Amino acid sequence: MPRLHPMLKRQIDNGSLFAVLAALGFSFKAIFVKLAYAEAAVDAITLLAMRMALALPLFVWLLWLSQRQGGERLTVADGLRVAVLGLLGYYLASWFDFYGLQYISAGLERLILFTYPTLVLLIQAVALRERPNLRTMAAMGLCYLGLGIAFVHDVSSASAGQQIIVGSLWVFASAVTYAMYYCGTGMLLKRMGSMRLAGLCGTASSLMVLAHYLLVADVSQLAQLPAAVWANAGLMAVFSTVLPIYWLALAIQRLGPTQTAAVGNLGPVLTVLASWAILSEQISLYQVAGMALVLLGVTRLKPPAKKSAEAQAEASAR
Repeated sequence: MPRLHPMLKRQIDNGSLFAVLAALGFSFKAIFVKLAYAEAAVDAITLLAMRMALALPLFVWLLWLSQRQGGERLTVADGLRVAVLGLLGYYLASWFDFYGLQYISAGLERLILFTYPTLVLLIQAVALRERPNLRTMAAMGLCYLGLGIAFVHDVSSASAGQQIIVGSLWVFASAVTYAMYYCGTGMLLKRMGSMRLAGLCGTASSLMVLAHYLLVADVSQLAQLPAAVWANAGLMAVFSTVLPIYWLALAIQRLGPTQTAAVGNLGPVLTVLASWAILSEQISLYQVAGMALVLLGVTRLKPPAKKSAEAQAEASAR
């Protein structure tokens, strides 16, 4: 068996390689969605159903891996909580995101989604009746200033400004839904761990998405879709859904939650670069400035109390 290069071995041992791979996989989700939309007139729920159907066996695999590590026995209340989290996370948040990607660029989508930590803090402030401190308010202001710069420029420079507004609202709804999902993960993460919870929520969401699809869509159209659409759905399921969650768990285990979340901040940058290289989306100075402000604001946010970065970094999977 060939020996690994010392630097590569060190990056594997300390978890940094897995953190980068997770950020890369998550960032390519929007790219695969846009590529699939370009290949055929496929709607959001159909593409999401394809992704979740192909990911379902892999979510079951994550459950199998987590069961080998042991864990507490689940109660009926735990099952109901998992169902609610699955509804909010991989189902509604993903559906809204896929719908929004029909109208806006992958780069703008990632910037909007990346503001979810500010929404988490707002939800927690309302729930706990606590007023955010000045540092938090300033960081949130930076995030939305950056998002506003990128958004206003996209609307003013595009002929389909109305569509960009509609798409942005759908993606922002995805960020709100995911923030609600994130706020509900604290108790279950302590009982299950990130891998087990991701497997359970992913399985629940897959079944919900497939039920939704069977109720509203014509299944026969799946056979008429080009192979490229299926290929992008498969890549999305494997490379941008399940494997990044597994890599994320390995990174957190070896690198720690704080440093892993810091590496996750590469997500918007990687998405913008990939959309430019693969989708030929233009990168303007306004987008770069907006992205820099959003990243600066997120890194200045105070992490929510008693929360790990395990669920935080999963936002990119939506």
